[in-house]
Order: sequence, then C-alpha cells, then structure tokens
Amino acid sequence: MNRTTLSLFAVTAALAAVTGLAVVSLPEEAGADGAPAAARLPVERSGVLCPAPSDSDLADTVYSSFTPKSEGTAATGTARLTPAEERSTGADEPKGAKGTKSTGKDAKNGEDGKDAKGPAPVLVPKEPGAQVTGEESGADVPALIGAAEGDLAPGWTVQQTTTVSAGQGRGMLGLACAAPDTDFWLPGVSTAEDRTDYLHLTNPDDAAAVVDIELHGKDGPLKTSLGDGIQVQPRASVPVLLSTLTEKPQADLTAHVTVRSGRVAAAVRATDARRGSDWLTPAADPGPALVVPGIPTDVTSARLIVFAPGESDAEVDVRVASPNGPITPAGTESLHVKSGMTAVVDLGDVTKGEAGSLLLTPKGRSAAPVVAALQVVRGKGDRQETAYIPASTAVGARATVADNRAKGTVLSLVAPGAAAKVRVTASAGSGGGEPVTETYTVKSGSTLLARPPVPRGLKGTYALTVESLSGGPVHASRMLEAPDGGVPMFTVQALADDRGTVSVPDADQDLSVLQK
Repeated sequence: MNRTTLSLFAVTAALAAVTGLAVVSLPEEAGADGAPAAARLPVERSGVLCPAPSDSDLADTVYSSFTPKSEGTAATGTARLTPAEERSTGADEPKGAKGTKSTGKDAKNGEDGKDAKGPAPVLVPKEPGAQVTGEESGADVPALIGAAEGDLAPGWTVQQTTTVSAGQGRGMLGLACAAPDTDFWLPGVSTAEDRTDYLHLTNPDDAAAVVDIELHGKDGPLKTSLGDGIQVQPRASVPVLLSTLTEKPQADLTAHVTVRSGRVAAAVRATDARRGSDWLTPAADPGPALVVPGIPTDVTSARLIVFAPGESDAEVDVRVASPNGPITPAGTESLHVKSGMTAVVDLGDVTKGEAGSLLLTPKGRSAAPVVAALQVVRGKGDRQETAYIPASTAVGARATVADNRAKGTVLSLVAPGAAAKVRVTASAGSGGGEPVTETYTVKSGSTLLARPPVPRGLKGTYALTVESLSGGPVHASRMLEAPDGGVPMFTVQALADDRGTVSVPDADQDLSVLQK
C-alpha cells in the first residue's frame, strides 16, 4: 500500500472520530438560522502559572487549589503544580533579571512523590469540590507551573498567599495564579527610589518566549534600552527589576508587556519601603468603561492610575458605586488622560467608611479606551499596608477564589448597570466541612459588601464560587486580611470568569473534502 493511500485512511479516520464525537455529544437545539446551536461543554485541559512568591527568608506561602464541580466532565482527572525549572534569560539577560530555582521538595498533598520526569509537585489535587492546600517557606521557593485535565480542569483556580512578617517586603501578598497570554497592561508600577518592583514572567511551554516591556509615565513613553527582546527560557520564570530599565526614577507608571513569540504569565511584585508590599496583577483590557471592584471601607489613601493607549485623549467620569447607588467623589468628577500618557488622581479615603467600587465611564462623546488600577493603603504611620486593585472583567457565568478563612474574608459584589442576582457557594474546607450556598441581590450601580458564607463544620480554608443567576453583569473582589502586630495586613483579588466551558459548534461528516 502506498503512502497516499495510508494518508487518506488516516485523515478519514481522524475526521470520523472528531465529527462523530461532536454529533454524539451535542444537543439537537436549533439556532437562529435553523442549524443546530453550538453547545457549551466543559474544557478538558487548563493551566495556571504562579510566580516566585518572595525573596525574603521570613516569607510563608500557602498554595490553595480548587475546582468547582461541573456537569458533563470526564469521570476522573489529574492536576499538578510543579516547580519551574532553573533557567536564565540567556545572553540577552538584562541587569536585574534572574532565573528561578527548583526546590525539588516532596509534595505536601497526595501520594505521588517525586515525578520521574521532573521535580516533585507542590500540590496534587484529587477531586473537584474540595480545596487542597500546600505550604512553602523562605526565599528560595520557585515559580510553579500547573496543568489540569478531565474533571479537575473546568474552572481550576489556584491562590498564592504569602505573609512576610518583617523586613523588606513586609506584608500580605496574594494573587490568583494566571493562565498564560500574550498581552498585559499593568498600571500602577513604579521605578521610584522608595519602590522595588519586579516583573515576573513565567513561560509554561517547551520553547523560549520573547517579551518586550514598555513603560509609560505622565509625559509619555520612557526610554527603556533593556526592555526589548527579553528571553524567557522553556518552563522557566524570570523576574525583571523595572528600575533597571530606565535611567530616571519615576512613580506612577503603566507597564505594557507584549510577547513576540510564545506565551507567558505576567505579574509585578511591588514593594514599598514604608507601606508594605503586594502583587500588582494585569488590568482588564483597554475599554471606554471600566470597573474597579471592592475598595476597603477603612482605606486611608487611594490613588487611581489611568492610561490611555489609543490615538485620542480620553475623558473619563469617575463615580463611586456606594451601597445605595453611584455618587461622584468631591473634587474628582472627571479625569482627562492624554493619549499615550499615564494620569493619576489621589482620592484619599474615598469610601468614607462604606462599601465602594469605582465606576469609570466615558464623558460626553468620548469613547477612547483606557486601562486602570487603584493603589489602596490601610493603616497609618509606620503601620501601613498596601494592595492593588486592577480594573476587572465581570464574573460571567462563574468565578472562583480560593484560600478563604472563617475570619478575615470580605466579598464585594458590584452591579455597574442593571440590578443582578448571584449565588455564592462556600466549598468544603481543606480539612473538612460541608458546602453552604447563599443568594445575594445587588442593586443597580451599587456595591454590596458581604461576609460570605462559611462551610458548616469548617476545618482549614475554603473556596468561594460566584455564579450569575439573573440581571446585569456583576464584578467582584475578595479581600483577605490578617492583622499582625498592629499592621492591617491584607490583599485583594478581583474575580474573573473561570472559562470553565467552551462553545463547540455542531459538526457533521463531509468526506467529500477528501476527493478535492
């Protein structure tokens, strides 16, 4: 039998397998044009990337993994969080960039032990519906690369929470480990002398990624001689000290990270000499209207950083979504942002002791897109702590945040348009407990501050899943606080749609394509 015949049989078999699966799996519902409608099916694979948590010997890091239960998934699945490999950036390594190290420590969850193909996993979740945790300590904890399949893939979320009790970087730092992407906006970074900002780039793939970094200040783009062509080696992570990319220190910048080839995850570990530290994660994509959810009620300082990436200046109205509806903060009714420049406004204690979120909308006929983030400070004097809240996307059908505690967890729900109803489910705890569900109604243009449900008989920590039931879009964030020695340590994570399902169009076999 010749090579052409073999290829024809192989293609025919492959098409039959793919289209046959689609026909069997999809419901017979008609779309607007009379054709069967696309179905939403659970994803079969997902991945997350966690940056190296700290360079402090006093750092204690907790990893929390959770997958909500989904209908229509495979009967079983696997998920693993393993250390990134020890690599450098190669010949083009800029000053201030350094590779990560793999600890090779034994897994704290599961029985798998050391992987024959690489370092031992830090976490090995076993089933959806229950949170799994692991702990690491010290300055040498590496970045992690996570992959999940089967019933553990849809909606898989991993939270990384680090506490540094003293010294440089003191504070609580938290972030949801992210999926890889190719474009990131990070308003709020700084190269000022009192800030130490490391941009962490993590590559999950087997080929090197090439990344460019641009910094934009109040007068436009900064000259960054070392920000182009940064190589991130396969399955490795590279921290880049942003102050090494420019000659003149400058506060309140916007970083734009673009990937020429490959994919990475990007996040900035921002350390303030006086105000603690936290992760600054990418903001929602540029748009004319944005939502910054969940400002702490006792905030002592709030700085709004906005960047206009388009060719036109942006005119933005600034409002606060209070518990009773939108209000305009005194003295900051609107903000003019020049094209290609970063604008900053000091909002002070903008919430005045109440729940609040920021609503940024175009003023008049302006439709220029912007990106935004909020730097918030709690405490006074030498007992201050900082967190960053980026503009976020809506929670969509479902969003999850892990590592919640019986005390110190606050959930903010914001309905920027129409009123909305959501369901919030507290999962089983990492050490035991039964799930609990509550339903909340969020009024139009308002922020609802909720002490979320706690699992019955909770032992350990747990996950919260927010599902949209009816009404308009809802944005959400979770504040986690753990006061220490008079310092109001805290971190805030915005919730985003977990993309646990994907639209799969109906398909039929058409073997006539093989005859062409």
